[in-house]
Amino acid sequence: MTLDLEIAKPRSDTRVVVAMSGGIDSSVVAALCKQAGYETIGITLQLYDHGAATHRPGACCAGRDIQDARNVASALGIPHYVLDYENRFREEVIEDFAESYARGETPVPCIACNRTVKFRDLLAFARELGADCLATGHYIETRAMANGHRAMFRPRDLSRDQSYFLYACTQDQLDFLRFPLSGLTKTETRALARDIGLENAEKPDSQDICFVPSGNYADLVRKLRPEATLPGIIRHVDGRIMGQHNGIIHYTIGQRRGLGIAAREPLYVIKIDPAATEVIVGPREALATRRVPLRDFNWIGEGTPEMAEAAGLDVHARVRSTRAPKPARLLREGDRFLVELVEGEEGVAPGQACVLYADATEQARVLGGGTIARL
Repeated sequence: MTLDLEIAKPRSDTRVVVAMSGGIDSSVVAALCKQAGYETIGITLQLYDHGAATHRPGACCAGRDIQDARNVASALGIPHYVLDYENRFREEVIEDFAESYARGETPVPCIACNRTVKFRDLLAFARELGADCLATGHYIETRAMANGHRAMFRPRDLSRDQSYFLYACTQDQLDFLRFPLSGLTKTETRALARDIGLENAEKPDSQDICFVPSGNYADLVRKLRPEATLPGIIRHVDGRIMGQHNGIIHYTIGQRRGLGIAAREPLYVIKIDPAATEVIVGPREALATRRVPLRDFNWIGEGTPEMAEAAGLDVHARVRSTRAPKPARLLREGDRFLVELVEGEEGVAPGQACVLYADATEQARVLGGGTIARL
């Protein structure tokens, strides 16, 4: 594979900072940049420390992963630095995660991490080092456009598509970022790691929230926001009291199992009311949502999102990372944006992201999106 980062300088004079998590993807990126003749520097963020006893293989940016990144950099013969971002990560990702659950939301911490410590703080540090770009192992594509800026598109391997987690990148960040794995599948990346001889070529992918390696996020929220674990009422949408719950953090919109109540019909979580400490349940049809209000809206498409003010803008919207984009319209009402889903969706949860795409093609352009606000 011949790597071209599309930077108008001789490769030997082009400095590339690679965000190395210790995993296969970022390790291959560092190797490809080095092989292509770029001046390559590896940076690893130390975001938390669970200790060797509780750390799980595949999680990023702590313990074993830092050592894996260091070993790969040494084998490639490139400089490698570790930045201690634990305090920033705790304040802007972990605290925000707990606060979001306390508000009755279902947060996506990877988006918060990308928006803050990764593509704000790390990118700023890369510029301080005189880098020409920051390269990462995300599966997403950017392309140079006629206006001189870069645009974001879904990658070749849609099973690894990370556009849902990267929609909050600003235009300035997109112009500086490079994603060398955009044209590869995960299988091909792993094969490259083997061919290169990387010692972490067989390392498994992480399946958990990185700072909750046990998978039990409720324990973390309980420590940081104990009010989210107060017991309360489970109420039917028709007003009936169905039972008790042991904390709103144990529920999310669309949940059916584990409600702890008896009913003649299948019931789903329809709404979470943190002020009243209530979980509202109802039949499946009560889950249907057509209008999705957004906060922290970010636009990286052509023009400006204000063009949605009049009749609205046709888009495709994705309201969960595991769902495909569906036809929708972007509208603006006063000072807020909202998305109108043409067919409606079930289980639309505040705190998740609503990501917008230009069309339904496999490599569609990413237009931006926002956090789903309380419905």
